[in-house]
Amino acid sequence: MVKVLSCLVIDHDFRFVLLAALICVAGCLISIRLFSRVRRSEGGRRYAWLFLASFLAGATIWTTHFTAMMGFDPGVPHGYEPQLTFLSLLIGIAATFGGFFITALGRESYLAEAGGAILGLGVGTMHYSGVNAYELQGSVVWDENLVIASLVIGAMFGALAMNRAVRPVTRFCRYGSVAALILAICGTHFTAMGAMTIIPDAGAFRPEMLIPQSVLAVGIVSIMVLVLATGAAIHFIDIQTQNEAVDRYRHLALHDPLTSLPNRSYLNSKLEKLTSDRGIDASRTAFFAFDLDRFKMVNDVHGHAAGDMLLRELAARIQRMMKPGEFLARVGGDEFVAVKSGIYTKAEASQFADDIVAAVCEPFPYDEHLLSIGASIGISIFPLDGQKPEELLTKADLAMYRAKSLEGPSVCFYDKSMDEGQRSRRALAVSLRQAVAKGELELYYQPQNDAASRQLVGFEALLRWNHPERGMVSPVEFIPIAEESGLICEIGEWVLREACREAATWAQPYRIAVNVAPLQLAQTHLPTVVHEALLNSGLAASRLELEITETGIIEDQTRALHVIRQLKSLGVRIAMDDYGTGYSSLATLKNFPFDKIKIDRSFVDGVNTDRQAAAIVRATIILGSSLDIPVLAEGVESEEHLAFLNAEGCHEVQGFFFGRPLAKQALDVMLAENAPKATSVVLDLPEAIVAATPLQQKVA
Repeated sequence: MVKVLSCLVIDHDFRFVLLAALICVAGCLISIRLFSRVRRSEGGRRYAWLFLASFLAGATIWTTHFTAMMGFDPGVPHGYEPQLTFLSLLIGIAATFGGFFITALGRESYLAEAGGAILGLGVGTMHYSGVNAYELQGSVVWDENLVIASLVIGAMFGALAMNRAVRPVTRFCRYGSVAALILAICGTHFTAMGAMTIIPDAGAFRPEMLIPQSVLAVGIVSIMVLVLATGAAIHFIDIQTQNEAVDRYRHLALHDPLTSLPNRSYLNSKLEKLTSDRGIDASRTAFFAFDLDRFKMVNDVHGHAAGDMLLRELAARIQRMMKPGEFLARVGGDEFVAVKSGIYTKAEASQFADDIVAAVCEPFPYDEHLLSIGASIGISIFPLDGQKPEELLTKADLAMYRAKSLEGPSVCFYDKSMDEGQRSRRALAVSLRQAVAKGELELYYQPQNDAASRQLVGFEALLRWNHPERGMVSPVEFIPIAEESGLICEIGEWVLREACREAATWAQPYRIAVNVAPLQLAQTHLPTVVHEALLNSGLAASRLELEITETGIIEDQTRALHVIRQLKSLGVRIAMDDYGTGYSSLATLKNFPFDKIKIDRSFVDGVNTDRQAAAIVRATIILGSSLDIPVLAEGVESEEHLAFLNAEGCHEVQGFFFGRPLAKQALDVMLAENAPKATSVVLDLPEAIVAATPLQQKVA
C-alpha cells in the first residue's frame, strides 16, 4: 500500500492525475447512464445502447490509463508502441462490452455481479496490455502481490458497480454505481503502477518505432473529447426524448385524443383542486353538464367521420370563447362538462351556458351539408349544491335532464325538487316491474276513421297504467322508464297479446293497431311473439297493424328489414308511425315495405295556421299516393282539420274529433252502437284454421 501511495505522490504529475480523474468521472457517469438504457430497451435498440455504453466506458478506461501514464515519470526515455496502444483500446471496449452484456443478460441474478467482475478484470487486462505498449530505456520488474491486488480491486469494485446499477435501493444508487466504477478503474491503475519497478537499460529503447508522448497526448485528448461529447449528446437527446414521451403519454392519459380536450381523469383532478381550494372571498364555481341533441342522427346519416369532425369543430369553437377561470372537458361520446370559477351571481353562469348553447346550435358545414345539433345544459353551483365533485356533477346531470324535458335548447339550474323527482322516478321504476303481474296495466282504444265517409275502420291500442296509489300514470311518464330499464319488451308483449285477444272478440273485423318499441324491433324473435299472439287469440293476421317508428329502424336497418319481412310473411300490416319527425323518411319509405304512413299530430295541428305544416302534410299525402301507400293523419281535432285532409286526399284520420281513447267498457258500448242491424254471424277464424282441411276446420 505504501508503495502504491509513493508511486502516486512521487512519480506522478498531479496535473495529469487530476485530468485523468476528471475524464474518468465524466466518462463513468455517462457510461452508467447509457447502460441504464440497455436494461430498459428491447430488441435492436438494446444492442445499440449496449454498444454505445461499452464504447464510451472502454474509451474512458483507456483514456484514463494513458492520461495518467503521461503524468508518470519513469526517469528514463520512453514512448508508446502504436499497434499495442491501439490494441489496448480494443481490449478495453471488448471487456466492457462483455461485462455489460452479461450484466444486462442476468438482470437481477448473480450474473449481474459476474458481469461486473468481468468488467473489472477487463480494466486490468486493458491496463497491462497498455503498459506492454509502454516502451522505455530499461526493463520492468513486477510485484506479483500488487498485480493480483490490482485485479482483485478491479473485479470487486466492478461487481459492486453493476450490483448498484441493477439493484437500486434509492434513486442515488446510480451514483454509487458510478463511484464504484471509478474506484475499479483508478484502483486497478494506480495499484498496478505501484507494482512496477523500472530498471534502466540503455540498449532497450527504439524511439523511431514509438509514438511520442506529445502526439499521444493530443490524440488522447481529441479522442476523449469527441467520445465524451458524443456520449453526452446522445444521453441528453435521449433524456429529452424520454421527457417528451412522458409528456406525450401524460397528455394522452389526461386528454381526449379526438378533441384534445381534458378527459374525465383530468376533470376529476381539476375539480378536486377547485373544491378544496376555497378562497376567503364569496365567489362560487359553476358546473355545466350537457350532451348533444341529434348527434346520433349525424353519425347514422352522414357517418362517423362527420360525427368526429363535428366534435373536433365544436371543441375548438367552445375553447375559442373560453376565458381565464373557464374549463371544458369531454367525458363521454357526446358528453361534456364545463366549469366556470370566480362567479358571484347565477346570471353569470346562465350567460356562460347560453354562450355554449349558441356555439353548439350554430350549424357545422360538412361535405356540402350543414349539420345542425343542439344542447340543453344543467348547472350546479359549488358550494350551494354540494361539496364534492361527484355530487355536483350528478346534480348538474339531473338539471340537464330537466332541461331536456323542456322544448328546444334550454338551460336549467339544479334545485332540490329534482332529487325528489329522481327518487319518485326510481320508485316508479320499481312499481312498474310488478305492474303486469298485478294487473295494473290496461288498454285504451282510440278510433280510426275513413276520412271521406267518416266510417269507423279500426282502433289504436294505447297503454295506460292504473297505479294503486297514484291513479292513472301518464304514458309520457312511465314509457321512458320502461325503455331505460328494458321492461318495454315485456310490457310490449303483454300489449300485443291483450290487443289481439280483445280485437278477436269484436263482432266486426275492425283493424287493431299496436305500437312496437325500438327495443322490441331489435329482438329477432319478435315475429315468433306476434305469430303466437295471433294463434292464441284467433285474430286474423290481416287485422293486426304494427306501428314502427324510424328510430327503431335506423339503429340496424339490415336486421330491422329482415324482421319486418318476416312479419309481412305472416300477413301482418306494417305502418310507419310519426312520419315527418325522423331524419331519413324518404330513404326508409323506399327501402321498407310499409302498408301505411301515419302523419304526426304536430304537423296536423297547424295545417290551418302554419303554411310549412300544411305543406309537409300535403307533400306526405302526395308521396303516399305516388308510392301506393295509404296515409293516416293523427291529431284531427276539428272540422277544419278534416276538411283540409279530405281536400288533399288523405285516406284515414285519427283524433279527438272522432273520439278520445276508450276504456274497455266504453269501447263495448261504442261497438254495440256500430254493430250491423242484420242478424248475420261474423266468424273471425285464425288464418291457420282457414287454411286447414275440412276435418280440421270442423274440429276447430
